[in-house]
Amino acid sequence: MKGGWTAMIKALSRGAVHIRANVLGLAIATTVAQGNAPAAADAYLDAVVEFTGQILFLQGKAPGLVIGAVRGDETAVFGFGETARGSGKAPDGETLVRIGSVTKVLTGEVMTRLLADDRLALTDTLESWLPEMANQGNRPIRLIDLATHSSGLPRELPREPGPADNPLATMTLDAFAAWLADNDLDFPPATGITYSNFAFDLLSAALSEAGDAPYPELLSRLVTGPRGMKDTVFTPDDEQRDRLATGHNFDGSAIEPVPTGDVIVGSGGLYSTANDMIRWLDWHLDRFSADDAEERLLNHAVYLQRDGLAPVYGMDESGVMSAVGLGWVIMEPEGNRPLILQKAGGFRGQFSYIAFAPHRDVGVFISINQYDFAAAMNMAGALNELISQLAPR
Repeated sequence: MKGGWTAMIKALSRGAVHIRANVLGLAIATTVAQGNAPAAADAYLDAVVEFTGQILFLQGKAPGLVIGAVRGDETAVFGFGETARGSGKAPDGETLVRIGSVTKVLTGEVMTRLLADDRLALTDTLESWLPEMANQGNRPIRLIDLATHSSGLPRELPREPGPADNPLATMTLDAFAAWLADNDLDFPPATGITYSNFAFDLLSAALSEAGDAPYPELLSRLVTGPRGMKDTVFTPDDEQRDRLATGHNFDGSAIEPVPTGDVIVGSGGLYSTANDMIRWLDWHLDRFSADDAEERLLNHAVYLQRDGLAPVYGMDESGVMSAVGLGWVIMEPEGNRPLILQKAGGFRGQFSYIAFAPHRDVGVFISINQYDFAAAMNMAGALNELISQLAPR
């Protein structure tokens, strides 16, 4: 598939392939400019983003798909299909989607802002901010261990699920503390990597203490508010719910949204839109701006190399991990592909993926509204290839 995507996108750039939604009669596409003012037109960017989105939509099972990209000062956002199966309503850049574990890289930026403000240190222990979270190992868990999935904590807190309309109700800080008091870590911190939602939920609780505010308030004040990300929220209002895409299970049945609660705010649970994600990518790619220069430098840095770590598990689904940043999976340059920072997420019947090449001024985002693992892996590979075509080494 890798070679196939490269060949198709190159063919499109030469004008040999051109599939339009109105010709197929199967996809509905809408272009949305980023920000308050229209971005400059870029026919090539529009063409390759629309083409990639059309093919991924037609190959997958999801009722709907939204895809966006930014390159320099230009942006392109396209939607295909339906926000809910049978709704007849096309998604677009303002459609609200559940971004799942993409939430983690926003948690990483909250951490970045607190670092830049000297509110915490990477090597602070978890216990120094949350004394009740003392673990039984002989090496304490540091905040940087939580942010790089190297804490030794399991992927999820072992627990009984809550009621059907609030399955996350049993995810509590007391339950976290009880587990840490009674269980050993899977490995000493900083010696291996295993993907952990548990770790990022503890991280957000520690950030809340360091920032002296509830975590959702910190996120809004430090990240989403300054970036103009008005639709990146944990609890949508009535107007936002009218724009919400419905998630679907593997069998195509609808999955109703559930409350995020106040604990899984670091690992998942956020809603957002393609337009908000493009705004955020635009901030990341403004690397020579004096505004927030330190925050970008801290956020894009490599904090843990793969070399010498054992085990390494759960990090390669969207491309082979070379290193880890503050939530970001970092992929070294390979062939025509530049350095990429990326993160995937899935929650309540939706899969999303965000990636950017920080030295090439290109970023991409995509989301589908049905659980389909093959489609999720395919779309990550396709967007990595899209970055390679838009920003070659």
